[in-house]
Amino acid sequence: MKILHVICTMDPAAGGLAQALRNMVPALTAKGVHNEVLSFDPPGADFLGQDAFVVHAIGPAKGPYRYCAGLQPWLLQQAHRFDVVIAHGLWQHNNAGTASALSHHRRRHVAATTPAFYVMPHGMLDPYFQRAPDRRWKAVRNQIVWKLLEGRAVNGAQGVLFTCAQELLLARIPFKPYRPQRELDVGLGIQAPPPRRDELLTAFHAHCPALAGRPYLLFLSRVHEKKGVDLLLGAYLQLQRERADLPALVVAGPGMDTVYGRSLRDMAGQAPDIHFTGMLSGDVKWGAIHGCEAFVLPSHQENFGIAVVEAMACERPVLISNQVNIWKECEPGGLVDDDTAEGTLRLLSRWLALAPAQRAALGVEARKAYLQNFSVEGAAQRLRAALEATRAS
Repeated sequence: MKILHVICTMDPAAGGLAQALRNMVPALTAKGVHNEVLSFDPPGADFLGQDAFVVHAIGPAKGPYRYCAGLQPWLLQQAHRFDVVIAHGLWQHNNAGTASALSHHRRRHVAATTPAFYVMPHGMLDPYFQRAPDRRWKAVRNQIVWKLLEGRAVNGAQGVLFTCAQELLLARIPFKPYRPQRELDVGLGIQAPPPRRDELLTAFHAHCPALAGRPYLLFLSRVHEKKGVDLLLGAYLQLQRERADLPALVVAGPGMDTVYGRSLRDMAGQAPDIHFTGMLSGDVKWGAIHGCEAFVLPSHQENFGIAVVEAMACERPVLISNQVNIWKECEPGGLVDDDTAEGTLRLLSRWLALAPAQRAALGVEARKAYLQNFSVEGAAQRLRAALEATRAS
């Protein structure tokens, strides 16, 4: 089987979609599937050329919709080489534009040479995005775009691929008409992380020397309102006023140069135990995860939470909100509470009340939950089986 993955950007700083592909493609390749990626990045982007799979960069794309003029010509010439095309993400040109280009291909060529088309929303059909108070204009825009473009692409696809059962159920709520030909829960997995080694911890401590030898809690994700970082800082600062035995708090991820990111710095003030590290990658990132006492994500909406699963794979307990769609699978290896100020305060307080042996036991259970639910090999097998069973029907 030959699969083409269409995505707006492979930039690691853009969020989880690119990382999901970087986990997915090597695992599919190991299952005998040929993969190529079509991205709207400019060909000279500095993050390209570092992957072990083919990435065709045909950008740059233009505007918030990420319109890419090269998409249709490229697909008209190249689509026949593939059995399946998967558009990753919604609300930008890679989804509806791919559906339109494949429709043109079907009319111009022998229909049998046009690959089957699938959509993988990666949580972008979650009703949160239509309900959040700060997204009212975007919610109206999305309703219009759904009627004109996205709905046709989703409902006309051979199938819609979901990363978990909760995502599949939530996707039915926000938009009408919503009539996908197939709803396929294929899951998502992550590559096994590097084992804990002194070199990884040293790399992180070199990046953040103040944390050498100190316990810390870790938030590692894009710094955005959706992630509830303000809730985390508020709860931490309150506990800091009440007790002297708090571990440090590390907030790691891109987005500190935004209005929201700057507001977090103001909120933290001169607190010496709160560390904003920026985006971490490679050995520094893995050192940060392996070295933390627990991973924290009080998100208002999280489709899968790749970094959550990475922490579990490193045998780190996870402290998350019940708005992370995979919270039920994660709960044996951590603590779960509401995505509110009170819930986040409870989350940290419950963690601090645990004995060291209880914390260690949660880490062991986190690793077990990763192996049972989120191995990349299992996810690749489920995706391949779903595509083989449906693409010709």
